[in-house]
Amino acid sequence: MKTILATAYAVNPYKGSEDGMGWNMILQIAKKNKVIAITRENNQPHIDKYMEENPSDLYKNIRFAYFDLPYWMRFWKKGGRGAMLYYWMWQRGIVSFIRKQKFQYDIVHNLNFHNDWTPSYLWKLKKPFVWGPVGHHPRIPSKYLQFYDRKIKVVDAATWLVKKTFWRLSSSLRVTARKADHILCMNSSVAKVLPHITHKSTVLPSVATQDFGYQEKSTNGFNIISAGRLVALKGFDLTIKAFENFYHRLNQEEQAAVKLTLVGSGPEKERYCKMIANAGLTDKVEIIAWIDRKDLLNLYRESSVFLFPSHEGAGMVVAEAMSFGLPVVCLDNEGPGEFVDQSSGIAVNQSSSYNETIEELADGLLHLYRKPDFYQRLSQGARKRFENNFDWETRHTILDKVYKKVL
Repeated sequence: MKTILATAYAVNPYKGSEDGMGWNMILQIAKKNKVIAITRENNQPHIDKYMEENPSDLYKNIRFAYFDLPYWMRFWKKGGRGAMLYYWMWQRGIVSFIRKQKFQYDIVHNLNFHNDWTPSYLWKLKKPFVWGPVGHHPRIPSKYLQFYDRKIKVVDAATWLVKKTFWRLSSSLRVTARKADHILCMNSSVAKVLPHITHKSTVLPSVATQDFGYQEKSTNGFNIISAGRLVALKGFDLTIKAFENFYHRLNQEEQAAVKLTLVGSGPEKERYCKMIANAGLTDKVEIIAWIDRKDLLNLYRESSVFLFPSHEGAGMVVAEAMSFGLPVVCLDNEGPGEFVDQSSGIAVNQSSSYNETIEELADGLLHLYRKPDFYQRLSQGARKRFENNFDWETRHTILDKVYKKVL
């Protein structure tokens, strides 16, 4: 049995997204290997509590170690503010921490919170080095930012400039890509910005979820759901406008049977509330702030379709929705557009104009609503796609093949 030293900046078994990914990937590695998992000190209480409440034989294969920089080097970090800068500093500091601990291991794996413009330094440990899944978020097309404040457009442009600077000028990033023995890529676009990695890379989305139990959808009502932070990246303006377009194509009886639920909070909530009010849909569209995970899972069970025109290169909620057999309506991009196929959802061409995109998203909803056989086929296809590609239980086999390859 091999020993994998995995660095996972974000690990919290009670959360989804990056934190949940860190926890679940460690469990998957532990199915066939010993794991030394190094994460931040503030994650320890959640990990200890969860392991006490949920015993598992897998824990015998896992040894957690906790590392943070001294307080004087991190006092300025508040929540998400400064997270990427601190992550970069944490990555640099962890190498000397590992050396001092004198761990015995066969492979090093930089597991999460990184992307294709932030370097790793684990190659300095002179062991076979696996990097990823490495994330990539494409730039939001400007036409999809037309209704947002100038500040958001400036921040988006500045973020893209920073990324391009790292891709072109960061010697540390080039060394990371060159020294990595294998690179796991969250989507196909990583290879476009990190050249010469195709021969040693695999597309393995960090998006996955566990099986919460599946039941075929009833035909009562047509409940559309979407979930995520209320920010421009997630495209909730498109969600609301597509639902409005869809709703006004229905007759009065049909309108009574449909609703849209948005689950999330964020800085754009007020904007979205105004959009809903201006469309006269306050009794048809509900925004629910972040809720207990168990309640979110129940919402999935009660829903019919997952509408998610997000511009990001990921989307853990897509995997969750498909696990409940929800067809996904999204943009055909390098994120959700790569997670669904024709058997599990409808991906709309994002080269269309803003208004055409809304029209095509609404078309997708209308097809699913008016054609029960088509809906049933996509619902079953979504569940099957989850089982084959986005169940955490499919990950340990892929990881073990990669580890054998680099050794």
